[in-house]
Amino acid sequence: MTKILSEEERNRMNRLVSESEKRSGCQIVLAIVQRSDNYTELPWKAFALGSSVAGLFLLVANPWLFQWASQIMTLFTAAAILAAGSLLALLTVVWPRFAACFLTKHRAETEVRQYAESLFLSRELFATKRRTGILVLISRFERQVILLPDSGIKTRLNEADQQAVIAGMIPMLRKNQVVQAFETGIDNMIGRLGTGSAGSHDNELPDEIIEEKGV
Repeated sequence: MTKILSEEERNRMNRLVSESEKRSGCQIVLAIVQRSDNYTELPWKAFALGSSVAGLFLLVANPWLFQWASQIMTLFTAAAILAAGSLLALLTVVWPRFAACFLTKHRAETEVRQYAESLFLSRELFATKRRTGILVLISRFERQVILLPDSGIKTRLNEADQQAVIAGMIPMLRKNQVVQAFETGIDNMIGRLGTGSAGSHDNELPDEIIEEKGV
């Protein structure tokens, strides 16, 4: 898989994580994935839209078509409608940003959260002495951010705090500024977490950022 971040950006993130862990006493893991689900329904949504719009256009633009319909014209109309639908369906495959137009916010949030929870378990981010792990995941296709704090720091980073951190990251993520989004999110998160307790700075989880293609 082609790396999403350059080597310099990865080193920059690793250093930021290491410094932030020392300040907060938490174990921070950053992750970035291309997409969290296949969303097989998106091409069909695009096909339905393209076919409907083409059918409406032909109906409005050519009212005489249905009065003097011939076999050739009928076939032409059907072909034009199917072609328009197929074109939009194809665009969802080759142009991710176009495909995202057919993805609802609720669906995107659900799939990204499920992916983050699965990653949290598969990477055993819960395996810290004081349950102080926290996953910060960015899913590029959906332009979504998920924060998953372990039980040991949920009281220090409540739901309102998490939403505030995410809200600060989203504008940069929309501009595809992944590194800046992570930096802003971590700074905001550490400010809300405060200083960690003494003796809580053991590096129990890898600092290296996780990059995955996703589903």
